Amino acid sequence: MTAGYTVAERELLRAVRDLVRADRDMRRRLGASMHMNLTDLQALRHVIDAQDAEGFTTPRRLADALGISTASTTTLIDRLVTSGHLQRSPHPRDRRSVVVTATQHAREEVQEHLGDMHERMRRLAAQVPAEARPHLVTFLRALTDEMERGLLDIGGPQGT
Repeated sequence: MTAGYTVAERELLRAVRDLVRADRDMRRRLGASMHMNLTDLQALRHVIDAQDAEGFTTPRRLADALGISTASTTTLIDRLVTSGHLQRSPHPRDRRSVVVTATQHAREEVQEHLGDMHERMRRLAAQVPAEARPHLVTFLRALTDEMERGLLDIGGPQGT
C-alpha cells in the first residue's frame, strides 16, 4: 500500500483483504469436503441461485457466469450430473435447449456444510449497528465495482 493511506484507511482495507482471503480459504475447504474443485463449487452455487430466482439456468448462462467455454461447461455439467449434484431437463420453452437444476441431494449437502456458518454470519451481520449498515454496503459495493472495473487496468493508467 502506498504511504498516502491513513492508519484507519489501511486498517479498513486490510480487514477487507483478510475477509477475501478467509472466504477463498473457506471455499477451498468446502470444495475439499464436498470432493469438488472450486469451479464445480462455483457452478453449483450459480445453479442454486439461478434456480431460486428463475427456476433454472441454461448451460450457456452457466458458461457465461463462470467465464469458461461451453465445451468446458458441458464437461463440468457431466461431472456434476454423474456425482448427483445437477440434473438436465428439457427447456420448457425452447425444444432445442436444456436447463440445468440442482438436485435435492446437492441442496442438502450445501446446507449440511454451510448451514451453521450462514447462521453465524447472520448473527454477526445482526450485530452491525443499523445506522452503519447502509454505509458499509455502499463501501463494499463501490470497492467491488472498482475491483471489477480495474481488472483490465491493474498495471496503472495507459501509457505509463
